[in-house]
Amino acid sequence: MGDSSDAGSADDPVTDVVRVLIVDDHEVLASSLAHVLDNEPDLHCVGVASSLEKARALIRSTSPNVLLLDHRLPDGDGVAAIGELRELRPSLQVVVLTASAADHVLVEAIEAGASGFVSKTRGIAEVTSAVRAAARGEALISAEMLARLLPRLTRTGAGQRHPDLTDREREVLNLLADGLTNAAIAERLVVSVHTVRNHISNLSTKLGAHSKLEALSIAVREGLLPGS
Repeated sequence: MGDSSDAGSADDPVTDVVRVLIVDDHEVLASSLAHVLDNEPDLHCVGVASSLEKARALIRSTSPNVLLLDHRLPDGDGVAAIGELRELRPSLQVVVLTASAADHVLVEAIEAGASGFVSKTRGIAEVTSAVRAAARGEALISAEMLARLLPRLTRTGAGQRHPDLTDREREVLNLLADGLTNAAIAERLVVSVHTVRNHISNLSTKLGAHSKLEALSIAVREGLLPGS
């Protein structure tokens, strides 16, 4: 599926300017991220919020496409607030900025609808490729981390709520759960990447998901994956 280090090798280039809101109370880091983003021709930082309260106001007023969200904020837990923040703008892609978050925090972020994670220790320039990938609905998580976290997601159903998923869409969903990129899935199924994107778009719509990672979270919760 690819983490932020290879997110730039995307098969679906971003053509519109991606609007990014940074939510982090570390002023130096936030300013550096904003500077890096604004130096990219297809990215634009619409604001920096140092608290959840400010983030709510800026989401309403700036209509960002991607939210870079710190885990710990002065007025609350950023991960716990993901659901509320996405309600303000349902199409918003949320990327959690992590230092050394525990697995239970990452699981909570996935279940809340986060697109993935960017480590604060990986170098600021990598954020640009991560933002582009998030704007495309890509999952910003390594195959290894995905394999570790998927079994820990909540399970509540037995796959009966989505009988309209086609056999091919279920096959693509299973390959996504294995951590495969669009290109790798296309090679495995001997189809074009465009066809894979269409399958992912269709199954995401049927699941009510806005990103690959959210689609996988819903699939696990509703028992749509083998062993879930």
